[in-house]
Amino acid sequence: MASPESTQEPAPPASKPKPLRRLSIGVNVMVQLAICLVLFGLVNYLSYRHYWRFDLTPSQDYTLSESTIKWLKESLTKPVELTVVFTRDSPVMNDVRSLVEEFRRAKKVRIKVDEVDPARDVERAEELKLKYGISLKGNGILVRANNRTRFITEEEIVLRGLNRSRENPSLDFRGEDAVMSAIVGLIEGKTRKFYFIAGKGAAKEGGNELAWRTLEDIGRQQTFELAPLNLSEVESIPQDATGVVLIGARYDLSTQEIQILQNYWQEKRAALLILLDPSGSTPNLTKFLSEKGVTPRNDRVLYAESTPAGPKKQFSVQTLFLPDSPISQPFTEVASSLSGQTQSLNLKLDSDELRAQHIEVKPLMQATEKYWGEMFYTKDLPVADEGDTQPPVFVAASVERGAVSDERLRVDSSRMVVVGNSSMLDPMTRLGVHQDFIAGSLNWMMNRETLIGTAPKRKQMFRVQLTDEQRQQIFWVTTVIMPGAVLALGLLVWSHRRA
Repeated sequence: MASPESTQEPAPPASKPKPLRRLSIGVNVMVQLAICLVLFGLVNYLSYRHYWRFDLTPSQDYTLSESTIKWLKESLTKPVELTVVFTRDSPVMNDVRSLVEEFRRAKKVRIKVDEVDPARDVERAEELKLKYGISLKGNGILVRANNRTRFITEEEIVLRGLNRSRENPSLDFRGEDAVMSAIVGLIEGKTRKFYFIAGKGAAKEGGNELAWRTLEDIGRQQTFELAPLNLSEVESIPQDATGVVLIGARYDLSTQEIQILQNYWQEKRAALLILLDPSGSTPNLTKFLSEKGVTPRNDRVLYAESTPAGPKKQFSVQTLFLPDSPISQPFTEVASSLSGQTQSLNLKLDSDELRAQHIEVKPLMQATEKYWGEMFYTKDLPVADEGDTQPPVFVAASVERGAVSDERLRVDSSRMVVVGNSSMLDPMTRLGVHQDFIAGSLNWMMNRETLIGTAPKRKQMFRVQLTDEQRQQIFWVTTVIMPGAVLALGLLVWSHRRA
């Protein structure tokens, strides 16, 4: 009898997959790959067109201000082209590139961005020179709008700080302010002009000349021209005047000159910027200002105390910007100090007489609590008493004639800013916030409130010094240890899968 094992039939051989099944599997894989490629491309397209960007820097270095974004979205109706003309080795190249990209992102349908390296792309640089008639002697941003052209130099974009060491330079990056001013000026289509009153002396040699140079720099940024004006040679302020500037007058204006200013102030849209020299003798000018609600006092704002080394008297004034005006409100968090000598201003903040004339006075700056306005400032140790100006001591104010509650009608008002210090524009002592304050005052006079207070971004660059030992450690970590670890991990996975 046969054993049970001998009666079992052998197992049939495994059947080979049919060709049709192979084809269906291959088609399925191809379809899946095609779908994955389509999804991958779609995700990339959507992420390129629609994405979120977060500026995680503490001071929001790569974000435009809300006022700039609002103006670009609501008021920009004409195309603008921004061409970055910078060499790659410039320390602010990346900041400039990020800035113009932010402008493009804010108004993609209107703003186009391009980039030219004059050191490497010589042919395109020469083409820009010939086409737009610019020199391109240095780095800058070429702005084109409304069939007009403006080249912003690197000196307008960057204001170097007091610390100019090569290892740790500091700078104020003013690119947003410069680009916005250029765009607004080109879109407006006309050149504003401020007249600088000359022939009234200066507190020190070169004073008016230094102030002129600073105003010229501001004018290049804010797109207005500066022209001299001698009031004794004219009968009225020129018709093309956007505003009039008087800085550091040591000698008084004559009755006729005051009448010229008075007639100009009564016009529909007058603008006056007056920086007073406390040491000047100007009774006629003082009377003119007093009638407008701002009376310069014959004192000096100072701080004095007795120390073991003797009496200490300080004329440089630490100041605060006040939040009640659009001129000073953006700078309320910024510390400031006025050099030289400063006189206090008596302001008529609640006057029925001025209210009847539709004149509104607002304080812009005041000294900190420890300062007072001293009448007898020549004493070795002056003491604040009843005849002196007690805190709050105002040192800058604005005056507006024709002020109304409706902002749409305020463009027809006459405006004036008075400062009790003439050294705010001295290049040797001025602070960045002083230049921004004056620029804001001029923009307020030109009814460009949008451009007031675009705060500069302070940037600090550091040079890292490495020893030979540290360089060697970095070499071994990046060249040997890290790649070796990845290779070892790969071999481990491979051997595990083989097992």
